[in-house]
Amino acid sequence: MSFMDWFNSAGASYDLAIDLGTANTLVAITGEGIVINEPSVVAIEKSTHRVLAVGHEAKNMINHTPDAFSAEHPLHDGVIADYDVTEAMLSAFINKAVERKYPWQPKPRIVVCIPCGATSVEKRAVFEATIQAGARQAYLIEEPMAAAMGADLPVTEPTGSMVVDIGGGTTEVAVISLGGIVTSSSLRLAGNRMDEAIAMYLRDLLGIKIGERTAEVIKIKIGSILPFPDGRERDMIISGQDVLTEQPKEVTIQSEDVRAALQPSCDEMVLHIKETFKKTNPDLASDIIQNGILLTGGGGLLSGLDQYMSEALEIPVWVSETALTNVVMGCLKVLETPSALKQTLMRSR
Repeated sequence: MSFMDWFNSAGASYDLAIDLGTANTLVAITGEGIVINEPSVVAIEKSTHRVLAVGHEAKNMINHTPDAFSAEHPLHDGVIADYDVTEAMLSAFINKAVERKYPWQPKPRIVVCIPCGATSVEKRAVFEATIQAGARQAYLIEEPMAAAMGADLPVTEPTGSMVVDIGGGTTEVAVISLGGIVTSSSLRLAGNRMDEAIAMYLRDLLGIKIGERTAEVIKIKIGSILPFPDGRERDMIISGQDVLTEQPKEVTIQSEDVRAALQPSCDEMVLHIKETFKKTNPDLASDIIQNGILLTGGGGLLSGLDQYMSEALEIPVWVSETALTNVVMGCLKVLETPSALKQTLMRSR
């Protein structure tokens, strides 16, 4: 390899797509795909505010950290709750995805998603945090648009597509046509609230206190909103703390109980979708009735949720096979398509 070839390869710039989620952050690189999929958690030393760990390592410290440390979620309901911690987390993930070995290497362009209900202040916070974390240029795209692009919906065609993206902090509902969002709404109720509902229900029903990680495992393993297709219910042994004695406690929980805990959250999501549908013009509504509704995001994988929503809405609802990665892959498509970069992005610098 000649010196110039080495110099050019050493100075290569890689653009990044980031799905900055309340529960998890995914990072993808142009030409490579997804390189990071880790929890949006940061472990901090309280006395110095020094970041000790991010992602998987930090999540393992939740409820296991000494008083001198804390494991924090810097995003709540899909938006930045702690600017400095979010910036530190983004910086760590960016450096992990693309290591800049030489000072002359250009910083990456970064496309990052935001909830469609984010305020101008919240949008600015994400933009500034991305720049401060190491972006040469930062672009914002609304999550439902990114999810639709990642799922290969015909977003640029003169037809209506509806996306329901259930993440960790928000449920995003949007109607998309001709490369833009025609109408949208954001409900700050999603996967994390489902976990909280499970924990509260089991506390009242069985007198046991469980943590957020246990509640999430319960949701994934035996959670459903309809009876399971095989007709068999599930059970699971869990450990926690007795509400009255505060001593260790082990109980067996039933999938029927988890279903009862999740029912109010799912009903609220259905109501939210109905309200958004009311704001859709008749021609686009007709398209949606014909084409169905795309259900995406981690929360969309809850067993039976697609059928439950389809029956409640009287519209076909289908779960994307790539529900967990649609948003970040949509962001990546924007980076790789100059026309999309121009049409869909909300702010650049």
